[in-house]
Amino acid sequence: MNDTANNGSEADPGRINEEEKAPSVKEKQKRKIANVSLVENNKRAKFATSVKEGPEMEENIHTEIENAENNQCIQHKWGNDNHEDSNHRDGDELISGDSPIIEHIFREKSKLHSENGGSENREDNADGNSEKGSKFFGINDFSRDIAPEGGLPNQTFENRLNSRNQVSSTTTPSESLIINKLTNEPYSDRYMKLLEEKKRLPAWSAKKNFLKLFKKNNVLIIVGDTGSGKTTQISQFVLESKYCEKKSIAVTQPRRVAAMSVATRVSEELDVELGTYVGYTIRFEDRSSSKTVIKYLTDGMLLRESMCDPLLKKYNTVILDEAHERTLATDILFGVIKNIQEKRNDLKLIVMSATLDAEKFQNFFNGSKILNIPGRLYPVEIFYTLEAEKDYIKVVIRTVYDIHINEEEGDILVFLTGEEEIEMVKKEIEKLVSKNASAAQLVVLPLYSSLPPLQQQKIFEPAPKPRFKGDKMGRKCILATNIAETSITIEGIVYVIDPGFSKQKVYNPRARVESLLIAPISKASAQQRAGRAGRTKPGKCFRLYTEKCFEQTLPEQTYPEILRSNLGSVVLNLKKLGIDDLVHFDFMDPPAPETLMRALEQLNYLGALDDEGDLTNKGHLMAEFPVDPPLAKVLIESSNYNCSCEILTIAAMLSVPHCFFRPKIKGKEADEMKARFSHLDGDHLTLLNVFHAYVKYSLVDINASKKFCYEHFINHRAMTSAQNVRSQLLRTMERLKIKITSTNPSNPDYYINIRKALLSGFYQQVAYKTSRGYYITVKDIQIVTLHPSSVFQINPEWVMYHELLLTSKNFIRTVTKIDGKWLLQIARNYYALEDLPNSEARTELKAMLKAGI
Repeated sequence: MNDTANNGSEADPGRINEEEKAPSVKEKQKRKIANVSLVENNKRAKFATSVKEGPEMEENIHTEIENAENNQCIQHKWGNDNHEDSNHRDGDELISGDSPIIEHIFREKSKLHSENGGSENREDNADGNSEKGSKFFGINDFSRDIAPEGGLPNQTFENRLNSRNQVSSTTTPSESLIINKLTNEPYSDRYMKLLEEKKRLPAWSAKKNFLKLFKKNNVLIIVGDTGSGKTTQISQFVLESKYCEKKSIAVTQPRRVAAMSVATRVSEELDVELGTYVGYTIRFEDRSSSKTVIKYLTDGMLLRESMCDPLLKKYNTVILDEAHERTLATDILFGVIKNIQEKRNDLKLIVMSATLDAEKFQNFFNGSKILNIPGRLYPVEIFYTLEAEKDYIKVVIRTVYDIHINEEEGDILVFLTGEEEIEMVKKEIEKLVSKNASAAQLVVLPLYSSLPPLQQQKIFEPAPKPRFKGDKMGRKCILATNIAETSITIEGIVYVIDPGFSKQKVYNPRARVESLLIAPISKASAQQRAGRAGRTKPGKCFRLYTEKCFEQTLPEQTYPEILRSNLGSVVLNLKKLGIDDLVHFDFMDPPAPETLMRALEQLNYLGALDDEGDLTNKGHLMAEFPVDPPLAKVLIESSNYNCSCEILTIAAMLSVPHCFFRPKIKGKEADEMKARFSHLDGDHLTLLNVFHAYVKYSLVDINASKKFCYEHFINHRAMTSAQNVRSQLLRTMERLKIKITSTNPSNPDYYINIRKALLSGFYQQVAYKTSRGYYITVKDIQIVTLHPSSVFQINPEWVMYHELLLTSKNFIRTVTKIDGKWLLQIARNYYALEDLPNSEARTELKAMLKAGI
């Protein structure tokens, strides 16, 4: 929640204070800031949505115009002329007494908002009554997170309002008589407070124009800066329009965290209990009811709902939020909903994006209109390096220290690619700062998806106070993955460090390998990252790459996930929806034919599709499971191998974050604890052992299970999630009338049955150990290595693996020993000798076949 909204001295968080608006002449000369004469041309275009009746709206207009008058596009180049110094990590050499800023370059124009006009201007353009909205540029190009769009942070999930029936002592008698039409009870004092905050959001000023366009059009595209309030307010505007009186509103989010947090916020703004009139649905968790009128859900869950309800009859309005991220599920929903609208003229679609790629959406949805909602903006200065940096990790460490020592108060946000990188940088920054006794306190906090919730919540705590009289105010330094780009809102961030990289999913259809690779970000992502600074005051963004790199190398938008993913699940879902002509399906960006063919081939081998490409009975069953096709096949086949109970457990463990964690300072101790659960036949059975041990303690009480996890270096959150996932998978099997079976652990075939069942789905992921001691994949002849996390002490001849990771080596992870002859028994067609390349694996299989196995 925006702190400034609760501060009586700052009634309007969007207002830039006088000191900031009027820097001294000396300061102006120092910064070499030119005054861009764009304000008069763009006031009306940008703030047309604010034109409403009454003095309150008039005051807001004045405030926003003042902000516009202070917009400047300030870009800088920075760096250290002596680049040899940047190659050292020693603390003393990284310490610099001067700011790294050595040159200021003013740019007259920015592309980031070059086509972003005011909402009313957009409306006129959409109706064909005027030309495109006036183009305008300014420091607002880099300010994308000024108001709390996603609502409350993670820790608020469990905070429930106890003031439901309380009437504020400060409200007037008329206010106290206002009744909530959803609950038929008086509004609480909390509601009144949140209502005032809502009125300060830019989305509130666009409400009139939104309702006008929403009434007239079946497809509406909203471009709204992060902080505009579109995610929380648009669904409420639709609810107020009474268009969905008899049906519900679906709002998709690309991430589970966002779906939960936004639903929590909206339920509080509507003064209802979460799970009643406002709820959410994510994979393996449903917090909604028959009363729910606004449901936030991941895009993948709405896609799954469409398989059971092909026309989405329970909804009258669907809102696809964060559409600019172009996730796999969102792209499929574009085409699916477009098809549904041809059969249902009462279904309205709202596509919301935080970037200016709206024209592409408009071209895809013929006849759609565009509404622009600007955010509340503070200037953010952009700094570039003078030359390309060879080791951005060292530059990150040096820059964090330089900011902490030389810059004014404000927290730091650093974007890194993953957990390992974050933990290493955290250690180095703490080591460096500790060498300077006069430095203010710096708390370095990690943020990545597998981090336990309690540790994630630390990022929302205020910066440390001075330790003694005369000491400087401390600051937080948050090291985050790209989860911090749009999914969460962190107060107090003034400085952003952007190395320009992220991990992206990449699929190689020829090698049948899907991996997470470190790749350059897009300009749109760079814009989102810069927008994390300047939420509550002017900020700075340090880009650890050159301006030339930004302009000429980075792509405009993130490469759509559908163009770089394994499409097995997508094809299965589309077939379930009755869409057989995949080549002519209405994709916004059609995937490569080879990728589609590989997906069809995989599903055919798994028995989900017949030779004509039609869905089989088994394929219909597989589509019901919210897991990848190979794992769905394993769950179905487990009944035939008398191990359904065990496979349910292993499938659940494979569907949650890795359960083992290994602190560097206690690595040996963690390895010893893990060895207690190790199974000779591999990692899948080790996961089974861990779950059985955990359940034993969880039956006592939650404290016992937490203690067990802590002592054995096991992620308690992952284990509780696994329990929930297992329960849902079990319900799915029961609903599909798949027999639940098991074998007595004392039976010699107990573990053999489990491994055979696993192989029935993962037989395409098998490796063979050659006479030279290394592994090769049987079908594609790729050299691979067992991941260091594997429990094997002696490497078996044949192994099945769950995933292949392309990093410094080709690692296969979560590996289990198999018998080579099982391949001929379970997947004879796939391992037809005439289709296998010449290799030692082929020779071995041929010998087995000749021996009559």
